[in-house]
Amino acid sequence: MRKTILAALMAAALAGTSGIAMAATPADQLVIGMSMNNIITFDPAAMTGRETTGVVTNIYDTLVRLDPVERTQVNPGLAESWEISEDGRTITFTLREGAKFASGNPVTAEDVLWSYKRNIELGLVGAGIWLGFGFTAENFDELVTAEGNTLTVNLPQAGDPQLVLYMFGKPDTAAVIDSKTALEHVVDNDYAKGWLTTNTAGSGPYKLVSFAANDLLVIDRNPNYWDDPAAMTRVLFRHMPESQTKRLMLERGDIDVGLALSVPDINALSTNPDVEVQAVPAAGFYFLGMSMKDERFANPKVREALRHLIDYDGINETIMPNYGVKRQRPVALGVLGALEDPGFDLDIEKAKALLAEAGYADGFPVQLLSLNEAPFLDAATAIQGTLAQAGITAEIVTGGGNQVYGPMRERNFELIVGRGGGGQEPHPHSNLRAMVINPNNADDAGLSGVIVWRTSWQDEQANQMAADALLVRDPAEQAAAYEAIQQRVDEVIPALHVFSQAVDTAVFRADVENYQTHYGWTTRLEDVTKSR
Repeated sequence: MRKTILAALMAAALAGTSGIAMAATPADQLVIGMSMNNIITFDPAAMTGRETTGVVTNIYDTLVRLDPVERTQVNPGLAESWEISEDGRTITFTLREGAKFASGNPVTAEDVLWSYKRNIELGLVGAGIWLGFGFTAENFDELVTAEGNTLTVNLPQAGDPQLVLYMFGKPDTAAVIDSKTALEHVVDNDYAKGWLTTNTAGSGPYKLVSFAANDLLVIDRNPNYWDDPAAMTRVLFRHMPESQTKRLMLERGDIDVGLALSVPDINALSTNPDVEVQAVPAAGFYFLGMSMKDERFANPKVREALRHLIDYDGINETIMPNYGVKRQRPVALGVLGALEDPGFDLDIEKAKALLAEAGYADGFPVQLLSLNEAPFLDAATAIQGTLAQAGITAEIVTGGGNQVYGPMRERNFELIVGRGGGGQEPHPHSNLRAMVINPNNADDAGLSGVIVWRTSWQDEQANQMAADALLVRDPAEQAAAYEAIQQRVDEVIPALHVFSQAVDTAVFRADVENYQTHYGWTTRLEDVTKSR
């Protein structure tokens, strides 16, 4: 339960008598401490990662919003209403009147149309879901049309229309860009990609003011926002990759919110009356990924051996609290058709036998990529230790987001401890689309936003099973179809070994109100206030 204002004031009074100088952030500004290692672009079509998504969510709007608490509920955004045809093949959106971009330009259905077409034609991360539903640069103009304040979307293939509707609440696939402003910055037909990497043109409650990589990011209240004005005049994101720094800053009141703190620091802060700890089951998984381009991992016996060289219980009990909960399947707990874990465990002798059968009785050296921050490095170190027990010598290579995920996106890596796997929509297909479905395994397919494509793993039968599951209308039958897909993945040994389902934990000062972490990384900040 949230601490009362009186309790917070008493705590502050006690602190004042102790002789400890307590800092205070401005009453009308929100200061967030987090790692900014993975923030490399603000272009919705090109962005990846939780941190970037969290920032972009507050700068750009989408037609609909996915409710942070009622996970299957879809709320209005730039669209005030929508209708799905009886055959499930057409969604018609009616845009609200009077919405404006930060520039003052009106938001039109033509802006929406341009933004979506841009996403598909650029073919970057945000295009993956569009392509998965059958939209292409060639058929887009025929399928998606704008007239007045109405946008009509005709689905190119039969599927689950509710899943498609969820897509329009995701900023990476469906953020609406001020096309008039963006077109002023096009260079060599790049759809303003270069300019939008470090600039923004949205209609959200905030607008980007400044960004210094791995230092400070500032967004200010958008005076042209179409809804109620944001409560805070400014939000400052400070680069703090070290958990201990965030803990100290929270204790002193130098920051209002801290993200991705370590387990010991969260445990210590949980007894502090001046702060709140909020943990929410989130999108995606933590996993050990391997490249099928490496002949060792192309061998299913080696992949199976690695399945038994992860200390699932140890990692989740000692490293993952407040980061994740034990999970071994590529479908999130709680969604339709999610099976219980298969019960994989650390079994050194079984792993050794499998390696011997594969011709690697003496093991082998390997490079293991990891972000240089919690919990990635801790998990990588634990896996390094259990790999060594079977003769696999892993060299951990650390770095920032692009240094670690860049080689994976280029399909040029060996092993990686990572996080991802969809789940921004409350539907099993959202996970499978990232972790299992690989529609085109060619290097030039450009599906860098699809984690399984990065590993070069593909199973045509699983692809077809997933496509068929979308057509099933009976909930019980559809659940059974998704259960069968998970069993298939277990049988053929994936290249992504899930060991934990993500949990997002935010720690904030007790006077911060209305901060609600969103499971899909799209935490909105316009209603956040401080009780001062």
